[in-house]
Amino acid sequence: MKRSSVRLAAGICALALAIAGCGQSKENGDSAASSSPKPELKDIQVVLDWTPNTNHTGLYVAKEKGFYEQHGLNVSIIQPGEAGADSMVASGEVQFGIGYQEGLTFARTEGVPLVSLAAIIQHNTSGFAAPVAKNIKSPKDFAGKTYGGFGGPSETAILQTLMEADHADPSTVKVINIGSADYFTAVKRDVDFSWIYYGWTGIEAQLRGEPLDMIYLKDFSPKLDYYTPLLLTNEKLIANDPDTVKAFMAATSEGYEYAIAHPDEAADLLLKGAPDLDAKLVKASQEWISKQYQADASQWGIQKLEVYQGYADWMTEHKILTKPFDPAKAFTNDFLPGQGKGN
Repeated sequence: MKRSSVRLAAGICALALAIAGCGQSKENGDSAASSSPKPELKDIQVVLDWTPNTNHTGLYVAKEKGFYEQHGLNVSIIQPGEAGADSMVASGEVQFGIGYQEGLTFARTEGVPLVSLAAIIQHNTSGFAAPVAKNIKSPKDFAGKTYGGFGGPSETAILQTLMEADHADPSTVKVINIGSADYFTAVKRDVDFSWIYYGWTGIEAQLRGEPLDMIYLKDFSPKLDYYTPLLLTNEKLIANDPDTVKAFMAATSEGYEYAIAHPDEAADLLLKGAPDLDAKLVKASQEWISKQYQADASQWGIQKLEVYQGYADWMTEHKILTKPFDPAKAFTNDFLPGQGKGN
């Protein structure tokens, strides 16, 4: 039952009692009002892209502080199955999930109805990292070194873009696949550098006393300043139940805005929801990443057409993307508070 229906029912009941002159005491009346059922909450699931980390803090804040409940939702935060978050959201198995612009772009060209509702972090905070002892200060220093990759379709093209921008030959890099191996183990044993998100692995390196040289993708091509991660849903939910999308985004926005303003408290709420995380790492990461969520944007979550177009153009130039892509259909700002038809 919705909140407005409860108020209406209570009003009708009170009017009927007054007309009938039933003589019910104030105390009994108060007791009856206090026992009125709460509005029924709608069950919602949001699937993460990986294990919980500070990319996801706004979700945990919204849940732990009751923002979702205030918007009529009972939200469960789950980790992905074998199918992956994109597939789970696209199929409608779950309503919302965490994804990446690269995966979303490929999905859209294959007719998969994923849509991004928000950029969780406004700028790309990923890049190539190496222990300072490796003496890798710029992309030209990749020459003759070994890169530990993950088998993604864009990795060699990104290496090429950065090295050519620095007037170096990308063919001189040895590329090996390290899969899901731990970064710190890999750079001590098998490789010279690898691709990380600074807000988690870079902060962990600081705490370990293992300083890194970090080469950010966005510093060498504006087309590589793409959105990662994203908050996704599917076209069907937007078309059939926009009120749920609006409610979810209102509460989630409140969660990330709280994390921006209160990083230490937000870290505590993430740890409450995911107690197995390293508290020291979460605290340090949250302090850094809370400044990155919105960065220089007008509000948290806002997305720009030129970011989607630029990255797709780069993918096409490097023959990673071979099918037509319509960037305008890949995202919407409409469900962010104060934006478009979602409000």
